[in-house]
Amino acid sequence: MDTARLRRELEERAKALGFDELRITEAALPERVRREYRQFVEADLAGEMGWLVREPERREDPRGLWPEARTAICLAMNYGPGGDPLDGLRDGERGYISVYARGRDYHEVMKGRMKQLAGWLHARSGAAVKVFVDTAPVLEKPLAQRAGLGWQGRHTNLVSRRFGSWLFLGEILTDLVLPPDPPEADRCGSCRRCIAACPTGAITGPYRLDPRRCISYLTIEHKGAIPAELRPMMGNRIYGCDDCLAVCPWNKFARRCREAKLEARPELEAPDLAMLATLEDAGFRRLFKGSPIKRIGRDRVLRNVLIAIGNSGDTRFLPVVRRRLADASPLVRGAAVWALSRLVDRPTVEKMSGESTETHPQVRAEWREALRRCATAA
Repeated sequence: MDTARLRRELEERAKALGFDELRITEAALPERVRREYRQFVEADLAGEMGWLVREPERREDPRGLWPEARTAICLAMNYGPGGDPLDGLRDGERGYISVYARGRDYHEVMKGRMKQLAGWLHARSGAAVKVFVDTAPVLEKPLAQRAGLGWQGRHTNLVSRRFGSWLFLGEILTDLVLPPDPPEADRCGSCRRCIAACPTGAITGPYRLDPRRCISYLTIEHKGAIPAELRPMMGNRIYGCDDCLAVCPWNKFARRCREAKLEARPELEAPDLAMLATLEDAGFRRLFKGSPIKRIGRDRVLRNVLIAIGNSGDTRFLPVVRRRLADASPLVRGAAVWALSRLVDRPTVEKMSGESTETHPQVRAEWREALRRCATAA
C-alpha cells in the first residue's frame, strides 16, 4: 500500500470535512506520561471526575483500550473566538461562558465527521478503526503532542503554533501502521502568564493543575455546593473559564473559527444574569438545546448564576435572588442564600432567614454562615 498517498488523501478528506489539522503517531504513550497519570490518580486530584481514574490501565495507553491499535490519527478543529474573550469578564450584569461552549456541542459536530473519515479509511484500506472524541479513556493531549499538533503548556492544555489555545481534539485509532509525524517541542520557555492569570491558583506550578480548584471543574463537573472560599474568585464565570488560555502569547497566531456550527450563538455570548436566574426546566432546555451546557442541568447552572450575582454587588438582582430562596432545588437555594448575604446587610439577612423552616442541612448551614459573614463584615 502506498502510505504516502493514503496520508495525502486522509488530509484532503479531513480538510473537506472541516478539520483544521491532522497528524499521525504511534498508538502508544511514553512511560513518562503514564507515570504522571498514575501519580495524578494516586494523589486523588480528580475530585468528582470519576471517569478520569476509572480503569487506569485502559486510560494510560491507547493499547490498554484497544490492544490491536497501531496508529493514532489525531484531528483538531479550531474554535478560535473573534476577539479577546476576557472582555466578557468586565460586565457584572452578564454571565461569562467559556468560548468552547458558546456554539453547538463540539462532540456532536466532530464525531459524525470523524466517523465519515474513519469509514473512508476502512473502505480504502480494510483497516479496523475506532473513533474517540473526549468520550473514552484516551489521554488525548499527550497523544496530540506526540503527533505534533501542539504541546501541553504550563497550564496543561494544548497549545498550537498555528491556532494558539483554541483546538478541539479527536482521535481515530486503527490497526493500520502509518508513518508517524514528529512530536511537537515544548515552546513555553520561561513564560508564566497562564499561572499568574488563574483566578483560584489552580495551576499550582508549571505543568501542575489541581482540578478541584479550577473554575472549569467547579462550574461544570462539581455537583454540590462550591466551596465558599472559592466563590468570590469566580466573578461572573457561570460555565467554564478561559483565563489561562486567553493570556497565552501564542494566541497572536490564533485564527477565528471557520466552522459555522461552532460559532458563538448570540444569546450565549454574554447572557443576562437576571434572565438566567428566572429559568425553570423547560426554559433551560430551550435556551441550551444543542449546547454542552445542557448536560450539567438547570440546577448547577443556576447555582453558578447566583454566585455570579452575589459577586456583582448589584442590589438590582435582589428580586430574582429572593425568588430562588424558595427554589425546589437545595443546591439553588443554598447559592441564593450566599448571593443574598453578598448584596444586603445583616438585619435584612436576619429578617429573611429561612433557617428555622429549612429542611436541608446544607442550606441551613448556608444561612448560619451568611449571618456569620454579615457579622464579620459589620
